[in-house]
Amino acid sequence: MSDVSAKKYNVWIWVLSIIIPIAVAVLFTVRIPGVERLGFLPPIYASINGLTAILLVVALFQIKKGNIRTHERIMKTCIVLSALFLLMYVAYHMTSDSTSYGGEGPLRYVYFFILISHILLSITVIPFVLITYVRAITGQFPQHKKIARITFPIWLYVAITGVLVYLMISPYY
Repeated sequence: MSDVSAKKYNVWIWVLSIIIPIAVAVLFTVRIPGVERLGFLPPIYASINGLTAILLVVALFQIKKGNIRTHERIMKTCIVLSALFLLMYVAYHMTSDSTSYGGEGPLRYVYFFILISHILLSITVIPFVLITYVRAITGQFPQHKKIARITFPIWLYVAITGVLVYLMISPYY
């Protein structure tokens, strides 16, 4: 890959890595007037997180077995699912007030630890996913493998904790 192509990808990676979290934060303050609360979305986007977690593990097994094309297809599916999750998540929050966690005692601290780590790592994982993807599509496989070892556990954690956050807060919707 040429230096010009690498620089172009790097610019897009960093632009998206900054714009996506800012856009999500800004959209959290926007309410769509006249649109009914989209309360059916949380179980759907939680399921998307669960499916993403499963597919990430399947993709890992596929690459370890040497099934490169299958691995590639599954990873592209994971990226699409993550984007779909994000769209639904923002749509829900643009039509609904945030739900407060109603649990008490030590479980409350567990919930907030999971929630805060989930949010911080969901922001952190964006450039990792994009860099990992670009290194794969540009044929930089040694570099792809090196960063994928970092990206995979973070992305998997974000996907799994997304489900856990939903399960823990769902009684309070």
